[in-house]
Amino acid sequence: QVQLVESGGGLVQAGGSLRISCAASGRSFSQNGMGWFRQAPGTERQLVASISSNGEREYYSEAVKGRFTISRDNAKNTIYLQMNSLKPEDTAVYYCNAVVTTVNSIRPLLNSWGPGTQVTVSS
Repeated sequence: QVQLVESGGGLVQAGGSLRISCAASGRSFSQNGMGWFRQAPGTERQLVASISSNGEREYYSEAVKGRFTISRDNAKNTIYLQMNSLKPEDTAVYYCNAVVTTVNSIRPLLNSWGPGTQVTVSS
């Protein structure tokens, strides 16, 4: 059974930093692109960042570009999101998923999602 478990969220003041992790089990994702998504109350889940299978290509949404860094450790089947200069608008539940990248889109691969990890940024 494939599982994705996010961790590392918490409460932080604006301007602070957090590093969240996503550990995968049940299969290796070393051949898949991976991504971080977030969902704030009343909004749709949106892609924040993604990374190619070998880690050489990264994508960031405009909202987080220059502040967040995605990375992966294929030996540990784990991806990370380093979040710096956090803003109150970054408050959301953060999820990870494998991704499928085409010329026009980056979309989640798996239909099931992990529990997510809550990130709350106070002003």
